Amino acid sequence: MSAPDTATDLFLDVRSVHKRFGENIVLAGVDLAVPRGSVVTVLGKSGTGKSVFLKCLAGIVRPDAGEICFDGNALNAANAVARAEFRRRCSYLFQSNALLDSLTALENVALPLEQTTQIPNREIRERSLEALHQLDLEKHRDRYPSQLSGGMQKRLALARAIVTRPELVLFDEPTAGLDPLRRNHVFEMIVKYQRQFGFTAVLVTHDLPEALVASDQVALLDGGRMQFQGTPEAFNRSENPMVRAFRDSPVSLRDTVAALRRGETVTSEEDL
Repeated sequence: MSAPDTATDLFLDVRSVHKRFGENIVLAGVDLAVPRGSVVTVLGKSGTGKSVFLKCLAGIVRPDAGEICFDGNALNAANAVARAEFRRRCSYLFQSNALLDSLTALENVALPLEQTTQIPNREIRERSLEALHQLDLEKHRDRYPSQLSGGMQKRLALARAIVTRPELVLFDEPTAGLDPLRRNHVFEMIVKYQRQFGFTAVLVTHDLPEALVASDQVALLDGGRMQFQGTPEAFNRSENPMVRAFRDSPVSLRDTVAALRRGETVTSEEDL
């Protein structure tokens, strides 16, 4: 893996994380360095284990081996205090938004505070309304998720993620299923509120152009390992064959289609 261009203040430090399901090895020694206050995006093809990796970071899936350190403390089974502190300071935005259809927008946002804090109901309501206001959703507070557009649902999920005032937010494929314009809006939203609230963000996605614009650093997961981590500029200059294959796929497609139109025989990766 290329040496990451990181600040000395690492907020999240991942070393040699492994995970397998039966005979299927998904992660085979993954490293990732996340500087405090940054936006770091993990790129990769579909099925490369990006979401599994993010779930390992969040503690939803337990790694088979390796070390994850958060703010200098190892998140392992023997360190219950550190794991509890991590859960308090971290939020996870699910790919599907994971909104509860039976709850209003306000009730969805309030839920994490109700479940994880002992603060009074009045303060829960105030903080939930504040989060909705910050994401321009206050006037929709009594609507149910099914009554909101796809973009509004993404904002509502983010409002719920930030209402606990987390220092780290994990985004699992935040633009999955969205058209190009809505993908742009989601990345704009993430950068805007990351700057506004100052949290550290880790995203997983395969949306390369948007990620290169919105991220401070990008990493490429392939073959169970991080093949690259660095700035978007370094990614664009990299001669790593796996980086080039992922980065230059539109050029490869253009050349392949041109060859096919000329009647030439072309062997695709899927045929190899």
